Amino acid sequence: MNVLFITSNRLGDAVLSTGLLDHFIGQNPGLRLTIACGAVPAPLFREIPEVDRIIILEKRPLSGHWFALWGQTVSTFWDLVIDLRASAISWMLPTRARRILDTAASRGPTHRVEQLGSVLSLSDSPSPRIWLGEAQRTRAGELMPGGHPVLAVGPTANWGGKQWQSERFAEVISRLTAKGAPLSGAHVAVFGAPDERDMAQPVTDSVPTERRVDLVGNDDLLVTAACLEQADLYIGNDSGLMHMAAAMGVPTLGLFGPSREVHYAPWGRNCDYVRTAKSYEEIVGDPDYDYRHHDTWMDTLSVDAVEQAAVALWQRTRDSKASAGAAR
Repeated sequence: MNVLFITSNRLGDAVLSTGLLDHFIGQNPGLRLTIACGAVPAPLFREIPEVDRIIILEKRPLSGHWFALWGQTVSTFWDLVIDLRASAISWMLPTRARRILDTAASRGPTHRVEQLGSVLSLSDSPSPRIWLGEAQRTRAGELMPGGHPVLAVGPTANWGGKQWQSERFAEVISRLTAKGAPLSGAHVAVFGAPDERDMAQPVTDSVPTERRVDLVGNDDLLVTAACLEQADLYIGNDSGLMHMAAAMGVPTLGLFGPSREVHYAPWGRNCDYVRTAKSYEEIVGDPDYDYRHHDTWMDTLSVDAVEQAAVALWQRTRDSKASAGAAR
């Protein structure tokens, strides 16, 4: 079975699409996959055994990237094209069947994972998954502090409006790792992309050197995922990193302001979110709101609110593990 899977250019959306992909692989042994996606999320699919080819969609003027994709795929007769971008290209390729995301569904009050599940008419939306190889886990073992609890934080975002203030991140880290706190004495791993060093540096500098794990700038996405897998709790802005942490099974707390948690809250049993005192509608309805500016819209999210949500998630996760252990 020869399948073309067209997914997002954005890291977060691509991560969320991996649950659908994992389900489809499990239901169709022996299939061969071609993945079309952006350059940033492309490494997510590198370790999937069923993937034959990854085609990078590099944005070009006048939708030239879609014509380029057509040129690379039109000579193959596909058994199925799964298109999560709802592009016209899906109707221009020779294929036995097509499954295309209904863009109208993306405007409804359902999570993105559920929207993607509707492409294959799934009643139970499959959780995202990131495939790792032994090399990535070995490297993560070298980078992460074995034998110590780890609080992971993602203080960056692809847009300044979604970025909680650095000094507030520093304060909540201090509270959660203080003596007697839930993560007392924990090491703190700070994550961020190679071009996000300036955004993350104030948070990194706030952590005592002996407990600091600086992972900002790591350019191997799968090594980042393997490092996240070893964390005990993740707190971060609405971002691709947040979705990666949730996909790796880490208890994940997402921070929301000018984005819709109903669509993009971290997905998983041990996940939660906390948002600004202002709703999304109040933020984007503000007369001064301008998506082109990078000033933060996270001012009404307090340190107290994040600390309380983090402690509640931490305790709920511990209770869940204790119950599971008792059941065994």
